[in-house]
Amino acid sequence: MSESSPAQTIRPRDRSRTYDIVLLGATGFTGRYVALELARRYLGSDLRWALAGRNLKKLERVRAELAEIDPSYAAIDLVIADSKDRVSLDALAASTSVVCTTVGPYAKYGSDLVAACVAVGTDYCDLTGEVHWARDMIDAHQEAAEASGARIVNFCGFDSIPSDLGTFMVQEAAKERHGKTCNEVRYYMWRVSGGFSGGTVDSMVNTIESIKERPELRKVLANPFALAPEGDRTGPRQPNRMSPHYSEEARGWLGPFVMAPVNTRVVHRSNALLGHEYGRDFVYSEVMRTGTGARGAMMAAGITVGLGALLASLGADAIRPLVQKYILPKPGEGPTPEAVEAGFFEARIFGDVDGEVVEGKVRGERDPGYGATATMLSEAAVCLALDGEDLQSPAGILTPASAMGHTLIARLRDAGMTFEVS
Repeated sequence: MSESSPAQTIRPRDRSRTYDIVLLGATGFTGRYVALELARRYLGSDLRWALAGRNLKKLERVRAELAEIDPSYAAIDLVIADSKDRVSLDALAASTSVVCTTVGPYAKYGSDLVAACVAVGTDYCDLTGEVHWARDMIDAHQEAAEASGARIVNFCGFDSIPSDLGTFMVQEAAKERHGKTCNEVRYYMWRVSGGFSGGTVDSMVNTIESIKERPELRKVLANPFALAPEGDRTGPRQPNRMSPHYSEEARGWLGPFVMAPVNTRVVHRSNALLGHEYGRDFVYSEVMRTGTGARGAMMAAGITVGLGALLASLGADAIRPLVQKYILPKPGEGPTPEAVEAGFFEARIFGDVDGEVVEGKVRGERDPGYGATATMLSEAAVCLALDGEDLQSPAGILTPASAMGHTLIARLRDAGMTFEVS
């Protein structure tokens, strides 16, 4: 069975399993924020969820923190599961409608969990930004997921919901206004306040190490269509936005956006899975807006040089340990609660159709890598769990837009995020 002809009969989503959602990695820095988000947003609802991890005492501490929100959470179930223990993962997957996991890097810790979910038709969502691993999961499990009814949805955090759902929103608006989609979409990270997460850094390092072990990945990762279904992994030439430049449209200077090599691949996979609704000649790009005047130009140049230096240092065996130890955040570490609350991001998305421009905006409150990401991942999990029967998406290895589209946008709006088209 191919990705172009997915299964039409999928597992009934009748809430017959013990849980709607099991959150794996609840004791980690990001996982704890997801747990708090679920607890606050769905207090008093009929959502049946549990916390999972490998350390009971740490799980009990997170549960005690949830009980401070409401005493009823003192009774929330705790599930012991280890990413390296397939038996425990099989039991976890069979117990729930959805597994929501923050345990990365996913190339190290996520493959067995995906296999366990696929085997029993359990829906799944994660925070990965690892294109090479997602490609491995597509190649290994697409047909089996279609057959079992599992929806495996990667990239459900800052990588790549703003890009993926923002583009989907702009394209839907273009269809409503002009009867056709945009042949080109340009995504600008307009404003952002927040820092690198330790998990993001660890994923970057894992990707670099994987390329050293599997040199063929360099060619895969360089392909904008790397995540598209087999047979759709070529397309029109895409823009290369790696040098600073000024944009009249953005009214400011632009530099490279660190997440573009991930997000662009996800958007192109969505286009393919949606039947090439954006067109087979669709062009997509992402950049960071740095401001106006001399200061904006200097910042754009600084981002360009700094990003290049970071990637070079992470790729150098002699330097990487020092950079990780003394400069970059470590996995499991993160900003203070005050810094998380003070953060935000805002993206602007411009699409061209018949000489007209459709402009969209996506905004999230709180630090994008932690607070906003917790909102996005938790709402994706709830969407799969509670709205899964009504979603029109087939089973398989999916993207946020191809799996949940309008339904997830509505949930994210309810959770305080902005998705709007002017």
